[in-house]
Amino acid sequence: MDLEKAQNRIIDFIRNETGKAGVNGAVVGISGGIDSALSATLAVKALGKDRVLGIHMPESGLTPAAESEDAKTLADWLGIEYRTIDISGIVSAFMAAVPESESADRLTRGNLKARTRMSLLYFHANQLNRMVLGTGNKTEILLGYYTKYGDGGVDLEPIGGLYKTEVWELSRRLGIPEPLITKKPSAGLWAGQTDEDDLGISYVKADEVLRMLEEGMGPEKILKTSGVSAEQLSSVTRRIERNEHKRKVPPVPELY
Repeated sequence: MDLEKAQNRIIDFIRNETGKAGVNGAVVGISGGIDSALSATLAVKALGKDRVLGIHMPESGLTPAAESEDAKTLADWLGIEYRTIDISGIVSAFMAAVPESESADRLTRGNLKARTRMSLLYFHANQLNRMVLGTGNKTEILLGYYTKYGDGGVDLEPIGGLYKTEVWELSRRLGIPEPLITKKPSAGLWAGQTDEDDLGISYVKADEVLRMLEEGMGPEKILKTSGVSAEQLSSVTRRIERNEHKRKVPPVPELY
């Protein structure tokens, strides 16, 4: 990929889409990770730092202090307005209001946290007449590795055309602080979580497989060329198929 061309297209995309919508700017959830760092950086280049609000939404007792420090470092580096909202009280209130919550597994609880963050982003976007910019990359979108109506609930996905490995490459090109690029990717929904552990495959290998699938390669050639196991390839293709509903608007029955 021509990263300079991709960068300019994304900047134009953000500028054009927010202009068509007649909004005053953008709101971005800043986790302390590289995807949100790149989305926020491109938003600043498109709209200017005064029209971008970064919101960090840690969970007390779970979000590492280093994540919050990295989020603040990014906001200071970009010079944008920055707010921190602890979601633990909101999540606790929800759980207390639902008797069945005690038996909820960690995925259900994790999705609740992602949807809580989405609601907070839209509260500020509505209040300020802005759009919510997503932070999902192409790898995550194809694999369905995000929460429907959580981190997937956004107005625009500026880096949705970039594979994870391209996110790292473009971030380096833009001079984003190196510690944000080299840290292990994690959604931070439960203690010790990492993206690659959840997926069962590295992002480098996942991107390689996804590119081959996009080019129409069959499974035998992918296994021979990429070096991934049959189990890993099967996991990738199952995720793509199983999570197709996330990439589409809700289906409507044909009545006429």
